[in-house]
Amino acid sequence: MKKALILIASHALVAATGFAAGIYLLPILIAPAAPTSTEVSALAAKAQFSGQFRRDLKGSDALHWGEGTVSVGPTAVSLQGRLAPGPDYKLYLAPSFVEDEATFHRIKAESLRLGDVKTFENFVVALPPGVDPTRYTTAVVWCETFREFISAARYR
Repeated sequence: MKKALILIASHALVAATGFAAGIYLLPILIAPAAPTSTEVSALAAKAQFSGQFRRDLKGSDALHWGEGTVSVGPTAVSLQGRLAPGPDYKLYLAPSFVEDEATFHRIKAESLRLGDVKTFENFVVALPPGVDPTRYTTAVVWCETFREFISAARYR
């Protein structure tokens, strides 16, 4: 009986590890090609505002972080930098700076969801027509599926 329990426990552990690795690796494997540094730099040159994603935010940890320069221009928000890989990332513009899940939950209804972030080194997300980025102060990357804060940058 003891041997059967050890086998069941070990197989369950291997299955759980494989599942977790799949959740982490699948977004990396299916990610489209990231925008080049030249493309992101061209958008950054036209940007009205910029800010920094930093790893040392209260809600960031070894699996949920961003680093680099976020640029907010008249047609797009771009990142020259990197994000921790993960599934279902969304880019929001928020009316105030946030640095963890709890704070973002409180202002999420007031924030504007711009679109999907599908690359983990550099990204470009278009601003929908009529969006005024001066109504917001912060760019936030959020994982919808797991309700996890990834990173934020105050841009004004």
